[in-house]
Amino acid sequence: MSLSVRYAFLPHTDPEASLAFYRDVLGFTVSNDVGYEDMRWITLDPPSTAEGASVTSLVLEPPACDPTISEEERRTILELIAKGSYASLTLAVDDLDAFFEKVEAVGAEVVQEPIDQEHGVRDCAFRDPAGNLLRVNEAG
Repeated sequence: MSLSVRYAFLPHTDPEASLAFYRDVLGFTVSNDVGYEDMRWITLDPPSTAEGASVTSLVLEPPACDPTISEEERRTILELIAKGSYASLTLAVDDLDAFFEKVEAVGAEVVQEPIDQEHGVRDCAFRDPAGNLLRVNEAG
């Protein structure tokens, strides 16, 4: 039996800004873009995937759209997103320094410059337009 992760979800607070960041800066490709009323779900595939490999798609979703949550819960979620404490994602690249320079050049909020961690991982961190924490590991 084979098991894989198909989707990872991150909230967006501005679909156009998030789309521009993930598509135009990071190189993801849009595989689906669905709207309902004033909400939008955007499915993105990573820029490079080995032939035949399973793909984990990223879904940018409207935050706090669950109709069962209260207004107070909705406000709390939006506050956590704004602080960068609600969601995170870890990506991997083969050239961390070049990737960092590219993302920093577009004005993304840098949380951590590239560093060799004590646990053996070289990584950096920044926030996407919604405030989600993105850690990037150097693959190798």
